[in-house]
Amino acid sequence: MTARFYADVALLPGTSVSLPDATARHVQVLRLQPGDRITLFNGHAHDAGSGEPAREGEFEATIERMGRSDVDVRVGPYTATQREATRAVHLAVGMPANERMDWLVEKATELGAASIQPLMSERSVLRLKSERADKKLLHWRGIAVAACEQSGRNRLPVIHEVRTLADWLKALAASTLKQPLDPGEARLLLSLQSGTRPLASALPPTPPNGALTFLSGPEGGLSAAEEAAAMACGFAPVTLGPRVLRAETAPLACLSLVLL
Repeated sequence: MTARFYADVALLPGTSVSLPDATARHVQVLRLQPGDRITLFNGHAHDAGSGEPAREGEFEATIERMGRSDVDVRVGPYTATQREATRAVHLAVGMPANERMDWLVEKATELGAASIQPLMSERSVLRLKSERADKKLLHWRGIAVAACEQSGRNRLPVIHEVRTLADWLKALAASTLKQPLDPGEARLLLSLQSGTRPLASALPPTPPNGALTFLSGPEGGLSAAEEAAAMACGFAPVTLGPRVLRAETAPLACLSLVLL
C-alpha cells in the first residue's frame, strides 16, 4: 500500500506539480526518494473520463525530484472512489480539555464525521479565543488531514471556528427560519435527563441519508438552561444508555451507531 498524502493543489494526470510545503515535509520525513510511488488527494471531485458525473477520488503519482525543502511529483491516473457515508453527521461538541479534543477530532474524522463545531459552554474547562483559538483550529485541521490520509478518506471534514454555545444556537435558529430542516434531517441532544429517548429509537427512519446534527456537552455536561435553549432550537434529547460516557467518547459512540 502506497503512502497517501493530502495536497491542496490542482491535480491533473500527466502533469508535474510541486507539493505544498506541509505535504513536501511529510514526504521528506518518510525518506521517500525519486521514483517512489505515492497516492495524492485534494478533496475535490474530478471527472474520471467515463462520462459520468464528477466524483471524488485519488491520484497515483511518482516522485520526480526531492529538493532540500520542496518535492516535485508526476501526477498519474485518477481513480474515483466513494468512501464517504451516505448520511452526513455533524458534531457540535463542548470541547473536552487537555489532549482529548485532539483525540476526538482524529477519531471523528476516521469514523466519517462531515463536520465538527467546537463549542464553549457554561461548564467548559477549555476556553479559547483570539490567537489561541486560531492556533488550535489550525492544529485540529492538521489532525483531520492526517486522519484522512491514514483512513482512506478523500474528503476533509469541516472543522469550524470555536464559538460559544449561545452564539451558535442563535445563528442556527436564524438559519432555520430561512431554511427549515428537510424531511429525514434531525437535531439530537445528548442528555442525562430522566425519561430521555434512546438514540436508536429517535433516529429518523427515512430517508436514510438525512443529515444528523449531534450536540453534546463538555466535562460535566450542559446546564439545564443550555439544554432548554437547545431544545427550543429544535434539538430532541436522547440518551446512549445507563452509563455516563466521557465528553470525547459520547459523540464518537453516536457516529459509530449511525455510520457503521
